[in-house]
Amino acid sequence: MKIAFSTLGCPDWSWDEILATAKDLGFDGVELRGIENEIYVPKAKPFNAANIKATIERLNKLKLEIPCITSSCFLFDKENIDFYLNEGKDYIDLAEKLGVKYVRVLGDANPEPSDNIDDDFVAGNLSTLAEYASGKNVKVLIETNGVFADSNRTLELIRKVNSPGVGVLWDVHHPYRFMGETVEKTYYALREYIMFVHVKDSKVVDGKIKYKMMGYGDVPVKEALQLLKENDYKGFVSLEWVKRWCKDLEEPGVVFSHYINYVRRII
Repeated sequence: MKIAFSTLGCPDWSWDEILATAKDLGFDGVELRGIENEIYVPKAKPFNAANIKATIERLNKLKLEIPCITSSCFLFDKENIDFYLNEGKDYIDLAEKLGVKYVRVLGDANPEPSDNIDDDFVAGNLSTLAEYASGKNVKVLIETNGVFADSNRTLELIRKVNSPGVGVLWDVHHPYRFMGETVEKTYYALREYIMFVHVKDSKVVDGKIKYKMMGYGDVPVKEALQLLKENDYKGFVSLEWVKRWCKDLEEPGVVFSHYINYVRRII
């Protein structure tokens, strides 16, 4: 099992600061979800035509991987689907250039389930992107997010698409928090397709979700990590600390150090 953090957790850090911290703390990789003011990763400075070769060389020298590029590609949005499919293709193209295996897309907008998701429409768009990624050594991952935090619904979607170019990003938090699933239920339903894992902790306070540093909430992250270890999971577990959206959360330097020590004790 390998350990990463998402750049969602350090929106004010430069690329240099991100890489230096990852190396110094002993992370295996960095998941890309925006850099500084640029949330659209293909437009970020380290990955433009002038810099991408040097970026790849530096990652190799530091022995750091980019395991996943996390897009905002909304496969459910019927009014704007051409825009989002183009976004998905931009991310797939960048992943190919960087040698990144996975691109995250979404079948629902928010962690909380929506009311009006057309699964057939999502499946068709997921199939389109999987076909586009074919031959590029990139897989498209649908996250257990929103209505697709329901592991049975996600499984049905994956089987409907029926493509080797599609997998699952298991966000441990959402099926537990929004669907009441145990980690065993989610894992054993989807384990054949799980390629990448997000973890974060939280508590519900006065009816609202409050994100917490690892081990200070009540999400069964430890149990999920133990389950992955027992089943010889070889992929990445990435901390999705949502600092970009929630500015009052603790600072990334403290949180990332705490996280990697927490995970190492378990795995």
